[in-house]
Amino acid sequence: MNTMAMEAPSGRRRRKHSEEFKSSVIRACRQPGVSMASVALANGLNATMLRKWVVQAEQGAGAPRSSSTAMAQTDGKPAFVEVALPAAVGPAAASDIRIEVQRGALRVAVSWPAGTAAQCAAWLGELLR
Repeated sequence: MNTMAMEAPSGRRRRKHSEEFKSSVIRACRQPGVSMASVALANGLNATMLRKWVVQAEQGAGAPRSSSTAMAQTDGKPAFVEVALPAAVGPAAASDIRIEVQRGALRVAVSWPAGTAAQCAAWLGELLR
């Protein structure tokens, strides 16, 4: 770990991390299936500070700032891309919601009226608890 100690106004010591070190832990965080908290713990960092570094790196690289339009990128490839779908017209608008859920040995197939989608979402949330 490449760090330098600096004296903070309150007498605490602060570490200043090199850009190379920051880049390496940010790259580690971007690996699929890796927990940001585990990377922080392994490198003696605060997880909140590491998250801030990752967000700043994404914003500096021109990554979208809104989580509603895109998710984090992995190896320069977006992990999630928003796709606009045309609005349903005619009979498709009145069709049913079809859901098939498997949880352990339990397997449920449901056909729910599209007009009551909110109730379907609530029921599904309770089922998956």
